[in-house]
Amino acid sequence: MDLKLQGRIVLITGASRGLGFAAARVLGLEGAKLAINSRNAARLEEAARTLREETRSEVIALPGDLVDPEVPSRLVEQTASHFGGLDILIANAGGPPAGRFESFEEKDWMEALNLSFMSNVRLVKAALPYLRKSEAASVLTVTSWVVKQPLPNLILSNSIRSATIGLTKSLALELGKEGIRFNSILPAWTDTERFRQLMELRARARGTTGEQEMIRTAQESALGRIGTPEEFANAAEFLVSPAASFITGHMLAVDGGVYKGTY
Repeated sequence: MDLKLQGRIVLITGASRGLGFAAARVLGLEGAKLAINSRNAARLEEAARTLREETRSEVIALPGDLVDPEVPSRLVEQTASHFGGLDILIANAGGPPAGRFESFEEKDWMEALNLSFMSNVRLVKAALPYLRKSEAASVLTVTSWVVKQPLPNLILSNSIRSATIGLTKSLALELGKEGIRFNSILPAWTDTERFRQLMELRARARGTTGEQEMIRTAQESALGRIGTPEEFANAAEFLVSPAASFITGHMLAVDGGVYKGTY
């Protein structure tokens, strides 16, 4: 199946590792031109080198912390300036810290809001002038299955990621007639560095090991295992591609059946 991604210009945030890197890799293999972002400049440049070697696509590295209100617009402008436009935006960021409600101060909420919600608002706002000129305009927000099934000890993520779902659906309705598609992926447990960190936190609280918690967590899904970043990336690649041209306003759970609801 031709996903029609050859030559498309893609900006992916949070892409030095994990889900963002996996998405960049599959898009690069399809011939997309990539602008990748992360706050860790050294790790980002290494990721860019790896992507260039593996995909043979053009890749630029744009370091910057999405918590900084000035960074999202700068990333978009740098991408458009280098490649001559923007077709696809994948708004991805590391999740806020784990913890219960009373463990966080207001400053923690504001930082999580900037990271997991306002970064999306700012990215989309900056990208719109370029997306309006694209024949294949698509935006993908990366949220979490916790918007459907909140998890203990993740009060910041449970609360703030839900705002991004509302934003994504609203923008799909508001801008659909302009040919700009908006979708979101709701990944569940996927074998990333953040997943392993959360398992270690669970292990310390329960007096177990990280490995035991990973096994226990895997058994919660219908498939009985944890997802891989590549499985997330394959779904993301399709949703942002012109092959999915009639899909917008969709919140796709890539979760191995861990969510038990019917809707």
